[in-house]
Amino acid sequence: MRDDDGAVTPNGLAIRRRRHERGWSPRRLIEEVQARHFASTGLRAKLSPNLLSGIEERGEVVPYETICMLSDAFDCDPIDLVKPPAEDEEDDSQDG
Repeated sequence: MRDDDGAVTPNGLAIRRRRHERGWSPRRLIEEVQARHFASTGLRAKLSPNLLSGIEERGEVVPYETICMLSDAFDCDPIDLVKPPAEDEEDDSQDG
């Protein structure tokens, strides 16, 4: 799940599902991430609407830190928002 550079593949559907369960728009999720990140670190979070869209729609690879910021907003474990590495391998083996 985690490469040497700290990049992970998010489970975009799980992230979108959690956002929808809360009735949050993408903008509301970004605001929640920014508020919680600032409260805990004193730093501004770097999460744009384009990045969130890429995460949810294409599973865009992101730094593990981004997953941690999202999990903080959702009050869940970061691993719940990461795509298991075996998932891709299982899909390939079932095709052939």
